[in-house]
Amino acid sequence: MPNPDRPWSVPVRLGDVPEDGLVMSLTADSPVREAIARRGGLTGLPRLEARFAVTRRGSGLHVGGTVSATAGQVCVVTLEPMESAIEEEVDLLFTPDAPEEEPGPARDPEAEDPPERLVDGTVDLGAIATEFVLLGIDPYPRKPGVSFEPVETGPRDPGPFAALAALKEKGGAGGGGDGGG
Repeated sequence: MPNPDRPWSVPVRLGDVPEDGLVMSLTADSPVREAIARRGGLTGLPRLEARFAVTRRGSGLHVGGTVSATAGQVCVVTLEPMESAIEEEVDLLFTPDAPEEEPGPARDPEAEDPPERLVDGTVDLGAIATEFVLLGIDPYPRKPGVSFEPVETGPRDPGPFAALAALKEKGGAGGGGDGGG
């Protein structure tokens, strides 16, 4: 049974990456997909695959590639089960001297991403794939071609200012009175 905090772990050590790089294709098995689906609030995760190119960058590692999945969700309009495609590009640099992330003001989204911390000379491709698939989940999934149409429940309440609006339309309000006073 996968660890609920880290359901998919595929560690790669810096020393295991040849000078010309390493290409890895990963496919999550059923228990891993089930654990990730629970963590992401999905009804299922019938497919989760990742393809990574891991290359050395000085004393660190660069991980590039794609994470793709099929996510079981519930349509927010029809409340029917549906599947969504997730396709996320990965481009991360891991260095041993990257500063630890500190709480503070939000980073400029247009700024280049800072390097991630390379811990014990290892990157975990399974954890990367998990993070990217969870980030790629549509929080408001809709079946193709479905749109929200408000339901008419009867006559609309005219509201408290309906009488004033009717007077204005008749010309009875707006300062033009008979002036007698």
